[in-house]
Amino acid sequence: MDTATHAIGAAVHDGRDVRARVVREDARKHAELLTPAIEEALRQAGLHRDQLTAVVCGVGPGPFTGLRVGVVTAQVLAHALGLPAPQGICSLDALAHAVRDRHQGELLVATDARRKEVYWARYRVDQGRATRVAGPGVARAADLPREVRELPVVGRGALLYPDALPHLLPDGPRDVDPGELADLAVRLRAGAHPDEDAALLPPEPLYLRRPDAVAPAGMPTSGEG
Repeated sequence: MDTATHAIGAAVHDGRDVRARVVREDARKHAELLTPAIEEALRQAGLHRDQLTAVVCGVGPGPFTGLRVGVVTAQVLAHALGLPAPQGICSLDALAHAVRDRHQGELLVATDARRKEVYWARYRVDQGRATRVAGPGVARAADLPREVRELPVVGRGALLYPDALPHLLPDGPRDVDPGELADLAVRLRAGAHPDEDAALLPPEPLYLRRPDAVAPAGMPTSGEG
């Protein structure tokens, strides 16, 4: 499952192929849409949740609330089913993985970070594998180094800031496809993707900056008073 971008999605993978994927697009309804998407993906795959053997979630980078919904849902689902703790995948890695068979060479992934910024990472795509060589980071698109801005781009960032990121990859994904995230996770679990950067991560949101909402000065934080 992934909630790091405008898409809220879930997929079921059987270890060889994606059996089902469900994607809903609404940047502000992660909590309302994720659980129904999981249930619909299971229904399409003809499975009951008790048949799941592992849970994987995208951990961002992405907006604070969306990531928290996805990671907490993954943790609750795994715990309820008696499965090991969920494993995390950098959501930008899944976007690069989605074009591994139709692009060769350098690639920039840029997603919407709001505040007129993008979450970004740079990849080298070769022999059907996308290897992260820089990032993830967060910055204004126009502030990225010139050689980075001149790369082919996948992700919504190129649609939002076409002047700064002019080389949108034709037919490239705008948001994370949960099926591609699941496929990458399966390859990593099998050791078929020996890339130190594209790795299975702890189920913790990958925040690159502080949340928009902060406690007023003087308000006790958790653990205080």
